[in-house]
Amino acid sequence: MLSKTIGMKTRSAARQKTRIYGTVKYYHQQAKGRVVDLSATGMALDLGGPFHAANGSPVKIESEELGILEGTVKWCHRGRLGIQFRPNSNAAAQVSSCFRFFHKEIRPVIAR
Repeated sequence: MLSKTIGMKTRSAARQKTRIYGTVKYYHQQAKGRVVDLSATGMALDLGGPFHAANGSPVKIESEELGILEGTVKWCHRGRLGIQFRPNSNAAAQVSSCFRFFHKEIRPVIAR
């Protein structure tokens, strides 16, 4: 309950650490990255290059393991991008399927 008293937002879905690779696209730019954090409602990507999209920008993420996902940029900080999946997309089903059939939870090797 401490998070509510100091004004912090709580997350709505459990997250799992991953090492899934993909490409995030915004209009005519794209950047390859690694999905380091994944839930049914969103993901965090470690980007391999520059990517300029403001908070609220619509993006597409393409990955062999996850397929094509659509979302919105929620934050961008030090080469990492936070994306919230579009609620009317089939992202939750795609993420669930990935966890069920392919994914083994990854423990971090080095903390940031």
